[in-house]
Amino acid sequence: MSTLIEGKVVVITGASSGLGEATARHLAALGAKVVLGARRTDKLAAIVNDIIQAGGQAVHLKTDVTQLADMQALVGIAIQAFGRVDVMVNNAGLMAIAPMEQARTDEWDRMVDINIKGVLYGIAATIPVFEKQGSGHIINISSVAGLKVFAPGGTVYSGTKFAVSAISEGLRQEMAGKVRVTSIEPGAVDSELKFGSGDEASRNFVVDFYKQAIPASAVARAIAYAIEQPADVAINEVVLRPTVQQF
Repeated sequence: MSTLIEGKVVVITGASSGLGEATARHLAALGAKVVLGARRTDKLAAIVNDIIQAGGQAVHLKTDVTQLADMQALVGIAIQAFGRVDVMVNNAGLMAIAPMEQARTDEWDRMVDINIKGVLYGIAATIPVFEKQGSGHIINISSVAGLKVFAPGGTVYSGTKFAVSAISEGLRQEMAGKVRVTSIEPGAVDSELKFGSGDEASRNFVVDFYKQAIPASAVARAIAYAIEQPADVAINEVVLRPTVQQF
């Protein structure tokens, strides 16, 4: 068990499946106290029960990352249960792939709200706590689509993930010496993300593309690597893809 993860309080959004669930289970197994947020409370409760049955420590709260009050409540539950917050993992995301000419503005709105505002609200909810504690770590889940534009189809999604990468870098500069900041940029990882588009042709393309996906546990290990570094070391960026993925 890693002594640099053991006992740390880690808040994870989008924790009911995929990367969030895998991260919660992995970090709990390493001795972290995990606080799970998502909208599907039945799934959260089942994951928390599994963690507790395995000897870990976990709590959950129904959370909509597009609502600042929900994010503040999630951080509040962490402090209530465990006395502090050490890491915020802003993981919740939506990937609605479709050509821009379809003008799916509802999907654009949701991606902006979840992928950008959700990250900002996670930051807003934790920075005051971290400043009071004198330490903290924010981990934002971006994407390889935040490094180069995935088009046609992923233009708006890439825009939101470029924003996450920019926000992460700006926050790193602003909080240097006080809060560690990490941007994780995965390629194709097995999760529900691939089902996010309302356009059938685009969704089928993405599902086919994701046949090369690596398991969510790969990202969980990358997150653990960033967390377990000594306090004077910050892993600022991690890019990981399936070995066979070209994009």
